[in-house]
Amino acid sequence: MKIKKAVFPVAGLGTRFLPATKAMPKEMLPVVDKPLIQYAVEEALASGIEHLIFVTGGGKGALENHFDRSFQLEETLRKREKFELLKEIESLVPKSGTIIYTRQSEPLGLGHAIWCARDIVGDEPFAVLLADDLIKSETPVLHQMMLQYDRVRASTVAAIEIPKEDTFRYGILDADNSTEDTFRIRGMVEKPPADEAPSNLAVIGRYILTPRIFEILGQQASGAGGEIQLTDAMSQLLKEQPIFGYRFEGTRFDCGDKAGFQMANIAFALEHPEIKDTLLPYLKKMFC
Repeated sequence: MKIKKAVFPVAGLGTRFLPATKAMPKEMLPVVDKPLIQYAVEEALASGIEHLIFVTGGGKGALENHFDRSFQLEETLRKREKFELLKEIESLVPKSGTIIYTRQSEPLGLGHAIWCARDIVGDEPFAVLLADDLIKSETPVLHQMMLQYDRVRASTVAAIEIPKEDTFRYGILDADNSTEDTFRIRGMVEKPPADEAPSNLAVIGRYILTPRIFEILGQQASGAGGEIQLTDAMSQLLKEQPIFGYRFEGTRFDCGDKAGFQMANIAFALEHPEIKDTLLPYLKKMFC
């Protein structure tokens, strides 16, 4: 079955970026001149996703407005003959019926946020994209994963190698043939300390999941931090169905971290045609 729907859990409070996120959703933080959520949406659409499902919370109006028409802005750009900008602004708005919003009423974790989309996704495999994980790649990472899903016909997660001392920040994989690009997962542990981690292979914010995950998440079992953890649900799913890890081609930036966010800005700015020629000499002067 073709992957047609993608879930974007965007209900988080973004406390790591306070005070910037006091009145602005963290997903709207800009990398150069586009908010994080736009990069994720563009990746999904470029991969062939047809329906975008946003699981939101309070204070996310700016995010919803970003993907809606702004008639006053469009008319102002038209009058000023800024047609390139107008075209770009109009392209932000997917065709009617493409975006669906649902609410996570309580901050009960990533697993709970995904469960909130169960009735919209229905009985079909689906993708999950976390906007915090910005990935720079020639081929959209979700598209790479969809090709792997077509081959293995099972839940698939994006995986990277991390420093051993950072395992407490990630879902960590126990895997067969983990040196291969695609490998079968034996087990998953949520945020283990380094001395208890089965490997240094971590799951990052790209998933393709089978609908069985909703029934498991619906049991509302709490895990690390008292939240409903997706990793715990996937560990239970492993008892019934295979799950594969995939080493994608591309560079991932952890934009949920202040340093990672700044690294992403530099990397994307150095490829931006309007500013790269000004920025590069400045960086050389700073560090040479």
